[in-house]
Formats: sequence, C-alpha cells, structure tokens
Amino acid sequence: MKREVEFRRLGAATFAWLLVCSALFAQGRVDVPLYLDSKRPIEERLDDLMSRMTLKEKIGQLNLPCVYVHELGKDIPSKMEACKRFAAGTYISEIGPGCGFFTLANEILRKDARQQAEFFNELQKITLTETRLKIPLLEDEEGTHGAMFSGATVFPEGLALGSSFDLDLVKAVYAAAAAEARAVGIHMLSTLVMEVDRDPRMGRNEEAYTEDPYLYARIGETIVRATQGFDISAPDKVIAVLTDFPTQSEPASGLERGAIELSERSLRENFLPPWIAAIQKAGGLGVMAGYPEVEDVPAHASEKWMNDVLRQEIGFQGVVESEGGGFGTLIYENIVRTQKEAGALGLKAGVDLNITYEPAYMGPLIENVEEGRVPIALVDRALRRVLELKFRLGLFEHPYVDVEHAVEAVHAQSHQDLALRAGREGIVLLKNEKNTLPLRKDLKSIAVIGPDAENLMNLLGDYSPKKVTQHVISILEGIKAKAPQAKVVWVKGCEVLGNDKSGFADAIRAAKSADVAVVVVGENEEQEAADGKQEPPTDGEGHDVASLDLTGVQEDLVQAVYETGTPTVVVLVNGRPLSTRWTAEHVPAILEAWRPGERGGQAVSDVLFGDYNPIGRLAITIPRHVGQLPAYYNYKPSKAYWMREEKRGYVDMPATPLYPFGYGLSYTNYEYSNFRIAPAEIHPGGTAQVSVQVKNAGTRTGTETVQLYLHERAAPVAIPVKQLRGFEQINLKPGEEKTVTLTLGPEDLQLLDRDMHWRVVPGDFEIMVGRSSADLPLRGSLRVTP
Repeated sequence: MKREVEFRRLGAATFAWLLVCSALFAQGRVDVPLYLDSKRPIEERLDDLMSRMTLKEKIGQLNLPCVYVHELGKDIPSKMEACKRFAAGTYISEIGPGCGFFTLANEILRKDARQQAEFFNELQKITLTETRLKIPLLEDEEGTHGAMFSGATVFPEGLALGSSFDLDLVKAVYAAAAAEARAVGIHMLSTLVMEVDRDPRMGRNEEAYTEDPYLYARIGETIVRATQGFDISAPDKVIAVLTDFPTQSEPASGLERGAIELSERSLRENFLPPWIAAIQKAGGLGVMAGYPEVEDVPAHASEKWMNDVLRQEIGFQGVVESEGGGFGTLIYENIVRTQKEAGALGLKAGVDLNITYEPAYMGPLIENVEEGRVPIALVDRALRRVLELKFRLGLFEHPYVDVEHAVEAVHAQSHQDLALRAGREGIVLLKNEKNTLPLRKDLKSIAVIGPDAENLMNLLGDYSPKKVTQHVISILEGIKAKAPQAKVVWVKGCEVLGNDKSGFADAIRAAKSADVAVVVVGENEEQEAADGKQEPPTDGEGHDVASLDLTGVQEDLVQAVYETGTPTVVVLVNGRPLSTRWTAEHVPAILEAWRPGERGGQAVSDVLFGDYNPIGRLAITIPRHVGQLPAYYNYKPSKAYWMREEKRGYVDMPATPLYPFGYGLSYTNYEYSNFRIAPAEIHPGGTAQVSVQVKNAGTRTGTETVQLYLHERAAPVAIPVKQLRGFEQINLKPGEEKTVTLTLGPEDLQLLDRDMHWRVVPGDFEIMVGRSSADLPLRGSLRVTP
C-alpha cells in the first residue's frame, strides 16, 4: 500500500526512474558517475560532467531550438519525431544531444495538460535511456502573461497588469503561470519583458507594462520573485527569462528591430532600472539578448552590454539566450557575412544558448574551435552556465513530472478567478460624464456594437496559446449575463481595418432602438482562422503602426452611433494607447480595457454595470496624436518650458496628453489632506516619511492609488520635471479615512551626475502627492544637506 501511495504521488515515470536507481545501488554498483550523486556540491558535479563531454556533446547543450522552425519539420507529426531524435542526439550528426526546446508545448501539443506532461516525460526518458551522459532536457516556453500552451490560464497582458498598480496581483499572476508551466514539464518562462514602454508604435511593446522606470522596477522584481521563488528546484517554480537586454522598446522610427539611438545616459536613467531590480534585488537567472544595435553594435555581439554591463556591473549570474534568429542580426547589419563568424562573436560577447536553429552554434562553431578561432574556454563558459541551471533546477534528480498533478494544476479554478481579478483591476475608467456609468441592470434594451465585442482573441493579446481550449468570455456574452431581462442586439458595424461602412445602417438602427449603446472598438491580434478570412493583426510583435488613431472606420462608427442621441459608452480593447481625440471630446463614458485576458468579457461587464468599482490607473501616457511622441510624463524642463500657457506647445493642438500617466476615474470620490514630510531635512544617506490622509467622500466602496512624485529644484544635470517614487493602494468604505505613509530614501533621491555616477546631490526636493502625474494637489519640500 505504501508503494502504491508513493507511485500516485510521484507519477509513473518518476517512480520507475527511482526504482531503476535503487536497483543499481542495491546491486552494489559503484560506477555511478560523480555528477549523478545529488549529495555532492554542484561545482564538483559540473566539473565531473564537463570532463566527460566531447566537443559535439558540449555544443549540443548550447542549442535550445524553437519548435516552430521548419528545420524540425513542417507539420506536427514530423516535429514530434524530430524532437525525439534531437533529444537523443541522432537528428543531425554534427552535434550531440540538444539542451532542450523552446516553445514546444504551444507549437505541437495542443490537446491538454495530460498530453503535454506525457510528451515531456517521454522526451526526458529518451535522454535518460538513449544518451551516453543522461543529461536531462531543459524546456522553455513563452510566459508573457501566462504560460503559453493550450489549456493554460491566459491572464491580462502588459499595460493591463501595469495599470493595476497592484504588486500583489502581479506576484499572484506570475506565481500561477510558473506553477502551471512547471507542472507539465516546463522549466523556463520567457518574454518576461523588462523594456520600458516609451514608444507604443512598436507592436511588441504591448508586452511591456509601463513607461515609468520606477514602477517597472517594482514590477520586474515582483515578477522574478513570483516565478523563481527562493528555490528554483521547487515543483511550482521556473527560471524567469527577462527580455530583451538592454532594450529594444524605443527603436528608430518605432519599427521592429530598429536601432536604439539613445545616449548611454538615457539607457542608464530610464531603461536599466527594471533590469537592475529584477537581477540584483530578485536574482533573475535568464536574459534574452535584444535584436537591435546599441551604440552601433548589435546586442548579440556587444561585449560591453552583454558582459561588462550585464554580468560585471549588474551582477547577472544566469544564462543569456539568443533572440529568435538573433545571430542573423550580425549579418543583416553587415557586421559579418556568415553564421560561422556570427557565432564566434556571439559566444565571445556572452550569448550562451541558441534558441532557433541557426548554424552559429552548431557545426560551424565546432569548426571554429577546431580551427583555433574560438577558445574552448568560451564554449565551456557558456556550457557551465547552462548545466548549472539544470543542476539547480533539480532535473538530474527529478526529470519527470506527475501527469495527474499537471491535469489538476493547469487552469485551476483559483487561477481562473485570478484572471478575472486581474482583468478587473487593469481596466481604466477614462471618462464618465453625468454618471453615465454604471449602467442599470433593468435596462430594457442594449445595443452592443463594434468589431471587438465578440472577438475572443483580441481580448487575450500577443503570446497567447495558438489553440485556446478553454471557454473565453466575450464582452457581448458578459453584457448579456449582466442584464438577462434586456433585449441585447449585437451589430458588428465594421471591421478593425478597411473602409467598409455597409454595416453602419444596422448599427444606427440598433442604437436608435436601444436604451444605451456600448461600442467596442480597438485593435486586432494575430490569430488563426479556419476560414482563412481573419483580418491582419494591427498589434503585437512585428506589427508596428505609424498612427495611434483607431484604424479603419472605427471612429466613424463611434460618431455615427453617438449622433443617434442614444447614451453611448465606448470600450477600447487594445494593446497600445490610442489617440481617440473625437471620442474623448464627445462620448460621455469611455473604458480602457487593454488586453484583459480570458475572463476579460466578464471583467468589462462587471465595471460597466457597477459590480466592480474601477481602480485602474494609466501606466502609460495616452497622447492626442502620434506626433507628440515621445509623450511620457517624466520629460525634461525644456519641454515644460514650451508647454507653458503663453507658448502653447504645438500650433495645431495642445502639447498636453489626452490622458496623463497615473490617471483613472472611480465611481466614488477621494479627498486628500494632512500632508506631512518628516523630518523635513535629512542627510544624503537618510530617509524621510511622507504621509497623507485620504477620505472616501463618495457613496461607494473603492480603492484609491496614492502616488508620490518628486523633483530636485536645482541639480547639476537636467532631470525630469517629476518622477514617480512611491505609490500605495488603499481600500476605503464611504466616509472612511486612512493615512498613507511612503518612505523616501537615497535610492529615490539619487541622480546620475555629470560623471555618470549615481549619487544623492544635496538640495531642495519638491515632493508632490496626488491622484495622477497631472493631479498633485499636495506639495511640500524636503531638504537634503551635505
């Protein structure tokens, strides 16, 4: 009975492996290699294993190919067979058994968690029974907003999570994603983006969380702690792979892979803080090298950024992965002519793992070593980093997963509930004239109009599973559930793209006959369509835009519905900020839903009908026009000078944004008072407490996000007019008051001086507290003395 219980707990594959090991020791076998002895220190095990490896076996462990590449087959059956042979080291003769695979589950295992866990166990069994050294596989999957495989929970993406300003929520989301991934046999979650979102034209920026370095740093360290925990060998933890270093989020012209034409000062002030927090404070163990050139050197060949800054300065001690096709950047940038040359430069720079199927780290790398062009020490350096993670993950002791546990863990009810919570918290109420919202549940008729009202994939966002097997609640379905007595009529009206207005007449007719019209517009995500008629994506990786206006005739549709006289609400479903100038001026109520995830339709309807009081605050500035870019709030005083009333900014429109960073409305009102700074004077190494009293002056319970900004009045270098340096959320019942206290320390007060050193410069700091970056009613002064 005891053995049967143990069998169920561990799973058949793991239990069988333990029985084999027990039998070997029981038979008196003493030739078990040192590296398989879990009682020995990892360093000793690494030395022993590496001493036994041939050059081909070493190079094999530097390859973690994406399963979507055609070199591993062009259909699912051929890819599954190729993966088995690649794991065994028999797929190609030029390298030994591979390190593992990237995005295998999402690409070819589209049934359920059981299929995924069983296939990963099968692959691990191959390495343990058919390879000479029995090195277990390392599996990597995208995890931008949930593990990316069929059946996994799809949480809100990017700016939705950032706009929650809720670090506890962020922690819960990524802990759940890690638990689901590890349960099926995945050990790394990638595309955990650490790139400050300062140019929303680039489509992949929808994967980022905020424009603000301070908020991003707090999010970054939270994500790493959630995914990795304190022990990456734990059955619910994975390695966090942070992307893309040092950045690619403000490229030339806002185009994918465009050059990063920023000064080193800007990179250090605005782009490195999330990386430093995620690595130094939380111990992030995975990094992906970026596509673009930085200071005219592609990141994959930059010793300065990938080694000197990342490893020597920041202290990174994990593995650096290439980007998909990343070695090719050195070729199209005309740095080298061949993959062989690219591999040599990449390895020297510090790129450890090749995640596509580029020759750079295959046969040509072996040739480089044999010809003396690449020292074997560089191969060993990368190899040691890769194998160390396999040891630290406990894969040599526990290569298999419990299939039944995987079935229970993936898409657990608690994770579905968390997806709903996250969807709600990320929604931002942008406008609510005359208390148009919340809607009454006793409405007799509702017109739901727009191309995103019933589109499911547009709720999910970039890096969602290719095949979504769970039920996703559309906004239309959510509205119907909230008002079961109402006649709900849906009219698409138009597409996200194109100039076809043939659906306008039906939309106008529906609006005229309804008590209220809810118009749902926004952007398209990349998605598979069985009929082949799916519209092209307008957002996501590789889908950049020159304009931030609503595409096609969507804003014309909004105007046509509004002009019927029926009370109109607009819901935006999008991954980037949209410059909806006409809508902002005329429509009385606007919700920014972002990409709200698999429960997004319910989340939106909960806010529309008042079952949830919105708490979201914009984690990115929404400009009036793309011509205002860069539009982030923490601009320098020179911009503030030209935004003065007598200067007026642009000739053709105000220079102020449509909606500022940190902005968001509620169904209640908050009052701020009793502002204090204590002590009012400190030394450069000291701390000060900033306190404020907040009262819910409305009639609904709500959550307010108190925001603290600062600015040093006279400094040796130009610094932003304001910088976020603290925030706290408080839940208040009607009439309730609470005191919020935020602490300012040296890290909050420091600046990058003329010599590029971070230090606190004595002087007077203006401290500002309020509801957003543009609404800061409480102000005071903190003096820092030498």
